[in-house]
Amino acid sequence: MDFKFNIDDKPKAGALLLYGLQWLMICIPIVLTSTFIAPKGEVVAFTQKLFAICGTTIIIQIFFGHRLPLVAGPAAVLLMGVIAAASQGHSASTIYPSMIIGGGIVTLLALVGAMKYIQKIFTPRIVASIVLLIAFTLIKPIIGLIFADKAHAGLSLISAIVGVVIMAWANRVLQGIWKSMVVILAMILGALFYYGVTGFPSEFTTDTTTSALISTDIHLDAGVVIAFLFCYIALLINQVGSVQSLGEFVSAGNMAQRQKRGLLVTGIMNIVSGVAGVPGVVDYSLSPGVVASTSCASRYTILPAAVAMVVLALFPQAVSVLLTIPQPIMGIVLLFLMATQVAAGLEIIHSTKAVTSFQNGLTLGLPIMLTIALSFAPAEAMATIPSLLRPIIGNGFVMGIIIILLLEHLVLRNKK
Repeated sequence: MDFKFNIDDKPKAGALLLYGLQWLMICIPIVLTSTFIAPKGEVVAFTQKLFAICGTTIIIQIFFGHRLPLVAGPAAVLLMGVIAAASQGHSASTIYPSMIIGGGIVTLLALVGAMKYIQKIFTPRIVASIVLLIAFTLIKPIIGLIFADKAHAGLSLISAIVGVVIMAWANRVLQGIWKSMVVILAMILGALFYYGVTGFPSEFTTDTTTSALISTDIHLDAGVVIAFLFCYIALLINQVGSVQSLGEFVSAGNMAQRQKRGLLVTGIMNIVSGVAGVPGVVDYSLSPGVVASTSCASRYTILPAAVAMVVLALFPQAVSVLLTIPQPIMGIVLLFLMATQVAAGLEIIHSTKAVTSFQNGLTLGLPIMLTIALSFAPAEAMATIPSLLRPIIGNGFVMGIIIILLLEHLVLRNKK
């Protein structure tokens, strides 16, 4: 594909700002849809830290990492890890040190070049399964967001059904910059519609409480650490896949070095995220679509968006305005985003021919069903599990990865 600007081209200031605005409209929803795990009373401060870390990550990646125009945002797999650990009574002082350890391991793997050996374990079926598991594991918190307003549960249900269909339609018919803005337009228009029906609050009560930039309260739990290590397996796959897909699309050279540097930056910034008490970051795979729609592959075009995110993090009142989007609308947007995640998983299955028999399908189906079942398992059942194993067994996503690894390489392994 021919581009108006190639990877290392520097557009003029006007074009740079316009492209940067488009990237910003993509980056903002990625951050906002991750704030539902923020501690009560610290939502604004939590969001500020996310904006600062995501923006900083993109800047470092542009100049020193993979040097590709890739969006970096909170990793969905780590959001699931936080949800699972928190549901079992673990606090931030236990959860985020586990991320520091996970980020340290990713950094080490990048430094020693171990990914070329680890990648052999992840067959197309395992990669497709992990992509699907991410979506299915988030079903429970998505339901919680959509029906957060009990007084208007019926409105939320109808809005969810109609909203995802409209977003799917808009994603198909819109072109260029408008296609990239489907999610943020859905959030803005959805919020206006919701408040228009339910009534605008007399005042928005979003907190502006500040919190410590660095948490010094650290407790380690072996079960939580192990559970997050499995989450980081998925993060590794996501990171490598995102860089590889965009690198091939824009015909970037020296991909081995780009992968190593990109993974190194991701590992370091996950350590920083853990220290700051927010989910670690990863590069998103949606960037090729943006590059294709604009015919612009310049890595510098995402720089204004990254700088704007860092600047935005300095103004809590501005962040408060962004957080006035109702929880049901946020849940509906997440539902659509997870549908696109399922579509990506199915595309992997189709393109790699990962499922060619009933046995192949069973290898994918069992982990998915187990993940959903564990996500809705009663607390009484989890309470009977030994405390060391509870963070692992109680995390549907982690158990899904364990089961797919066992099925693919041992139980249902294809005979040669």
